[in-house]
Order: sequence, then structure tokens, then C-alpha cells
Amino acid sequence: MYEYVFVGYLDHETEVNFRRLWKDLSEQNISHYGVETKGKRPHITIADYDALDKNRFIQLADRFYEDKEKVALTLNTLGIFIGTGTLFTAPTLSTELLDFHSSHHDYFRTFNQNETSFYLPGKWSPHCTIASRLDEDKMVQAFSYCKKNIDQIHGTLSGIALIELKLNNDGVVIEDTVIFSKELK
Repeated sequence: MYEYVFVGYLDHETEVNFRRLWKDLSEQNISHYGVETKGKRPHITIADYDALDKNRFIQLADRFYEDKEKVALTLNTLGIFIGTGTLFTAPTLSTELLDFHSSHHDYFRTFNQNETSFYLPGKWSPHCTIASRLDEDKMVQAFSYCKKNIDQIHGTLSGIALIELKLNNDGVVIEDTVIFSKELK
């Protein structure tokens, strides 16, 4: 089974810092989220799609994002999605970020078939995942580690990508493939 996510990638320096955090959490046997899938990059998900005419979407995305500018981010919240075992950092909801998100959904609305998606305008909680599928003890360890070792992060959303996700029968991602990416201006 395949699904698709459209993501915003972080600038190089911010990405390097996230990878270091993921490596530290893995080396301390707290979470292997950031290192369990080859090529995984820290990102903020903009949209998700259950089914997709990939070629048409890519053609439109290439044109739509041709002149889009980078978006300044301040990641200043450490949080947990209730009942998921997911620890994340979240950006301030700036007008610039919200406009970037809503303009994507306005332009690509014909592709939005999942009305219950958490990534639709009005439902979106932008975040960058630090760890996922944590039990209670690992969540406490991960939260404590991050509270002590990360500060407010100033960076940019510097690129976008469409990622094809291959899921197992339990809905867990077993492979992800970037099928389109573009740097922002």
C-alpha cells in the first residue's frame, strides 16, 4: 500500500543539528526514529494524500513552487501528540508559514480527497518529529534529553518534496522514496 506526503525541508544547518539529535537519541537507545529509515530527513509535513496522480501533481508542483521563497521558522515548542508516542518540536505559527501552507492547499485542492487529514488548513499542527512510537518510559527519557540539550531553533523551510511511502499491513512506513523535490528561492 502506498501513500504520499508533501513536506517542507529545513535549511542545511538545522538539518545537521536534527540529525545529530537523532543520532544521540539512537546511541542512548532512547529512539531510533531518525536513523531507522535510510535517507530520512527532518521535515515539516504540509499535506498528505491517499492516492495521487503523481505525474500531474509533480508537473503542477514544479510550476507552483518555481518562485516560492524560503519561510523563516522559529522552532520553540517541545511537545507530544497525545496517545501516539510522538515527541516533536513545533514552529511559531507565523503568518508567513500559515500562508505557505494554505496557498499549497488552495492550489492543490483537487488532490485533497481525505477530509479527515490532520494536515488540512484548520487542522494542521506543524511540527518536526524528534521521536515516534515511544512507550511511556522512553518518552520521559526523550523529553528529558531534549529539554536539557536543545534550544530554540531559528532556521528556514528551504525546500519542498513529494515522498511516496510504502506501508506494511499495519500501516507502518517500511520505505520512503522522494519522487520530487525543489529548493525554494
